[in-house]
Amino acid sequence: MLPTVTLSTAEARRETVIRSAVTVFARSGYLGTPVSAIAEHAQISTAYVFKLFPRKEDLFVAALGRCFNLIQNALETGAAAVSDQTPESILAAMGRAYAALIADRSLLMLQVHAQSATTVPEIAASLRDGLGQIVSFVKARSLAPDEAVQQFIAYGQLCHLITVANLDDDATDWSRLLTKGIQHF
Repeated sequence: MLPTVTLSTAEARRETVIRSAVTVFARSGYLGTPVSAIAEHAQISTAYVFKLFPRKEDLFVAALGRCFNLIQNALETGAAAVSDQTPESILAAMGRAYAALIADRSLLMLQVHAQSATTVPEIAASLRDGLGQIVSFVKARSLAPDEAVQQFIAYGQLCHLITVANLDDDATDWSRLLTKGIQHF
């Protein structure tokens, strides 16, 4: 039996604040979210949030890091679930796992807001680090050629666009062209 890991109060509250930050930043973005809104969502005082994360940038970067870790975990779960461990099958399974993950728009919208806040150097660096983490993971886990990894990431960005613009239910010709064969859960 594995020992039970008990988080200290500060560690537990830090986790609570990061989970709340993902949710709240996903709704209103970096610029539109006061730290007090995250504190309220986490049911923790604003002063305590600032004790854990001295700057708003630090909190956003922690939320974005959590986002990319959750993405990597979902991709690994998808890859591990397929019996055929060919690069093509692994990439397809990772794609399905990611589509299921972004059905809850929080992680998707956090990434969109991060892209719109890249004028903040810490956020730009965190976004690049997260993308690098995912691309490196996909390449190493799938053993797919570079072109296939590039196509996988590009396809994921198309899924972002379809989801953010709510094109799944759009019946226009151009929308059907973009969404053909793409299914979100």
